[in-house]
Amino acid sequence: MSTEKVIIKVENLTKHFPITRGVIVQRQIGAVQAVDNVSFEIREGETLGLVGESGCGKSTTGRTILQLHRATSGKVYYDGTDLTETGDDQMRKFRRDLQIIFQDPYASLNPRMTVGSIIAEPLEVHRIGTKKERRERVKELLALVGLNPYFINRYPHEFSGGQRQRIGVARALALNPKFIVCDEPIAALDVSIQAQVVNLLEELQEQFGLTYLFIAHDLSMVRHIADRTAVMYLGKIVELAERDELYGKPLHPYAQALLSAVPIPDPVKERERKRVILEGDVPSPSNPPSGCRFHPRCPIAEDICKEKEPEWREAHEDHWVACHLV
Repeated sequence: MSTEKVIIKVENLTKHFPITRGVIVQRQIGAVQAVDNVSFEIREGETLGLVGESGCGKSTTGRTILQLHRATSGKVYYDGTDLTETGDDQMRKFRRDLQIIFQDPYASLNPRMTVGSIIAEPLEVHRIGTKKERRERVKELLALVGLNPYFINRYPHEFSGGQRQRIGVARALALNPKFIVCDEPIAALDVSIQAQVVNLLEELQEQFGLTYLFIAHDLSMVRHIADRTAVMYLGKIVELAERDELYGKPLHPYAQALLSAVPIPDPVKERERKRVILEGDVPSPSNPPSGCRFHPRCPIAEDICKEKEPEWREAHEDHWVACHLV
């Protein structure tokens, strides 16, 4: 159950990746503005959903919060401590509390290691327990995620995609973390397996009081799991609100377009609903448009949208939006 205590606070977070040219002497000729001046909070025990098109900066945001990418500028506070100012040794201590579940269960598990070694690795790195205690902990974690504890000596290729993702979840839980970035954990799985993994994550959250940043493409799945939802476009968060508020009354034109594409199970409502079709392609993050980044595709854009960047403001209680015309 979420509380009012803020566990993660992100202030003006920016992450640019340099574009270089040259073989021997490399010089920077530009930058991919993956995440640009993003601010939000995540409360203890809640799930914040982060949605948007491919390449909009969702995964980079999650990884920069965990300092897997060091921020270009901005601040990330965990329980009041600024992670962007911490050195590698100090950050190592925070790694026990901050974990990630990766998108691809095929690429994120070392094929040369047994399942037992994969899940025990965080315990070995942080020197927790004896060899026998670690083995018992691994069996306990396998059982916790719905896998047979006797699979401990098997290799990743012997498991299906859904089972591999459960192994990834077990590894993330090994150190009893408080905050987990779920980086599109169901995107690579069959639809029939996705619900099982999401239900598992919800059960574990309730059992251990976990806090999630849940990154996904699937808006209907985010509606199921998230308490609040943020919508991202080309490195910027354009809207953030409580789940039912955002899905029921989206304010930003991009959020409205995204949500108009989510199927409704009622055929009558589905026929009556008006789809918002966006023109053109997403601009390049290495050369984003001036003003509001959405203005080249926005159906209601005006001159001010091209010239001035909209401020991030609270339209009404706990409903944030970045749009001149809302």
